[in-house]
Amino acid sequence: MHLRRLRDLTDFEVADDSPDVRGWAVRGGDGHKFGDVSELIVEEEALKVRYLDVELDSSLNVNRHERHILIPVGVAALDEEGDNVFVPSLNKESVLDYPPYEEIQITREYEEAMLRSLKLPLPEARSSFYDNDPYNEQRFYQNRRSAPNDTFRKRVN
Repeated sequence: MHLRRLRDLTDFEVADDSPDVRGWAVRGGDGHKFGDVSELIVEEEALKVRYLDVELDSSLNVNRHERHILIPVGVAALDEEGDNVFVPSLNKESVLDYPPYEEIQITREYEEAMLRSLKLPLPEARSSFYDNDPYNEQRFYQNRRSAPNDTFRKRVN
């Protein structure tokens, strides 16, 4: 299993039927914006988005080295009409206690710390880590596309 930033995969792009959410506002359960989607973290082999890399809003006064967090794609949802991503389990206050992402390799310990911060159960060892609801990208995209498809694809030249 290898996670990469989509921008680093020069042969891949967001699929036509999936909106490219990079640059979209990220809002908590209270409706207040706490950041913007900076990048998509993908599992190249599965052609699936696993995390949203969110840059926290400067108004939160977070140290610049701790301004990025990763949100498991399945705990967020797209706005039906506007360019917003909703994360019901976070808000402007709780996001300050969320583990920061420093663009280093994503470890299982870090992934488990994120799930604990979201008050989600850790996946059972016998199942594949990403076969669980926090990583269900269909839940994320369900308001904006009609059929389940790959989120990104090999670029057509």
